[in-house]
Amino acid sequence: MTTLRTINPQARRRRYSFDRPRKSVVLTIIMVLFLLYAIVPLAWLLINASKTQVDLFSSFGLGFGRHFALWDNIVETFTYKDGIFLRWLGNTLLYVVVGAGGATLLATLAGYGLAKYKFPGKKAYFAVVLGAVAVPGTALAVPTFLLFSQVGLTNTPWSIIIPSLITPFGLYLIWVYTIDSVPTELLEAARLDGASEMRTFFTISLKLLTPGVVTVALFSIVATWNNYFLPLIMLSDPTWYPLTVGLNQWSAQATGVSAQPIYNLVITGSLITIIPIVVIFLFLQRFWQSGLSAGSVKQ
Repeated sequence: MTTLRTINPQARRRRYSFDRPRKSVVLTIIMVLFLLYAIVPLAWLLINASKTQVDLFSSFGLGFGRHFALWDNIVETFTYKDGIFLRWLGNTLLYVVVGAGGATLLATLAGYGLAKYKFPGKKAYFAVVLGAVAVPGTALAVPTFLLFSQVGLTNTPWSIIIPSLITPFGLYLIWVYTIDSVPTELLEAARLDGASEMRTFFTISLKLLTPGVVTVALFSIVATWNNYFLPLIMLSDPTWYPLTVGLNQWSAQATGVSAQPIYNLVITGSLITIIPIVVIFLFLQRFWQSGLSAGSVKQ
């Protein structure tokens, strides 16, 4: 019987070298740079949101001011101009829930149908979807505005929600994920048992598609939450602005000839704006990771 003592020492060292994780100085430096790129702007935003208007221009950017005014800035942000910031926050949540939620549902249904059903013109439809993925959203903003102006939907929430419902990349992502994650044999077995197509989709397929659906939802939520150019040209009434356009208006008011001292409100509002995105991502991440780990284990 061969023991470790009879093994060649060089072979033993090679064997143990595979067990120990290898270290890379270059990779570590690259990861540190990416970490700083992500952390430093957030730290700057958090630190400066705690400063007064005077401390913003009299102290170091990454250093705290003489007065800690974070709570005062938050209260002033929500109460400035009769609480218009709260209205912008509600508008953004409306656009995200209806627009991004509807986009996720439509992309899931369309991508699943494209992957698991045969119908005339399927290849042409798929080619159109691939072509739409390559078209940037800003290129369609002006044609969309002209179209919506003819039907009288500009300066309404529908001018933001309806374009947000279409996500070609999300459809393509669900199509690719469905092909690899939903076995056709499993669907055929459900049909033989008498399950309808809707019941098969919602009880079997949707559970297998959870990681893909969560991914599309995250992309759609972030895209709708950060949408700026489309609301900028579609909306003229400030009461329907999302946070992106509203904060930009505040930033414009803080500069120029008749500048108003509201830089602290712009920074505090920006900090408040990113908090829901972080919370949503952390909440959906557990479904994402659990679905990926479940799909990697063979039953």
